[in-house]
Amino acid sequence: MNPLSWPFRVQFLAGVLVCAGLLGYALYAQYRMFLDPCPLCIFQRVVFMVMGAVFLLGALHGPRGWGRKVYGVLVFLVSMVGVGIAGRHVWLQSLPPGDVPACGPGLEYMMEAFPLSKTLSMVFTGSGECANVDWSFVGLSMPAWTLICYVLLGAGALWAGFRRR
Repeated sequence: MNPLSWPFRVQFLAGVLVCAGLLGYALYAQYRMFLDPCPLCIFQRVVFMVMGAVFLLGALHGPRGWGRKVYGVLVFLVSMVGVGIAGRHVWLQSLPPGDVPACGPGLEYMMEAFPLSKTLSMVFTGSGECANVDWSFVGLSMPAWTLICYVLLGAGALWAGFRRR
């Protein structure tokens, strides 16, 4: 059966499972492969959690008509936040070594020591640990793969919400 013709609930449940699988792999990479996440990696995980939650709400609710469009747009908007974060991460990784910002304090320390607005500003400015490429598959780093996943999940949510049934 073609996934593009699945019912709305099944498509959104698949979105939940994909988000859960991606988060599961991130935890595997952290605790089994000993790849510590940088602050931008952590924010990308949070975006996948929010996307998964919206997918789950849509799957459980199973709305009709415009409700499907609302859920599709919500997931798409969250995915665009992820695209922005992952895009920034990929950009930092593409910088020449001399242009990479210095490594900053860890996210946990920043959350304790600074107000949220200052912490977010520092994280999105980027730091040296965010520019390291510790993992790659077929020549693409993990942030590049998450960028691809955000685009595909966002497009899939729009497809599920707006396709004629």
